[in-house]
Amino acid sequence: MTKSELITALAASYPQLAVNDADLAVKTIIDAMVQSLATGQRIEVRGFGSFTLSQRAPRVGRNPKTGDKVLVPGKRVPHFKAGKALRECVDVVHSKSPSDEPPTQS
Repeated sequence: MTKSELITALAASYPQLAVNDADLAVKTIIDAMVQSLATGQRIEVRGFGSFTLSQRAPRVGRNPKTGDKVLVPGKRVPHFKAGKALRECVDVVHSKSPSDEPPTQS
């Protein structure tokens, strides 16, 4: 699902909410999440998952074109861990998909 699809689904679910208002709500939530991660805070959405920052150590990489060694500096990267409810929901939906069923013989 893309951000525009999320906005459309939100506006469809709540007819009293104009598309522009749904757009503003989604953008505000995403901006708040980005700002929280940028300041080093953890984000937890119960039943969905949590976003944290992981530290990647500096390392020596290679330039694929020339083969020269290149120092890749350390950096902080966002990490998402799915919550229990989300993992269970995805597992249940995936385990019931028709593609997982064995073919029937005639």
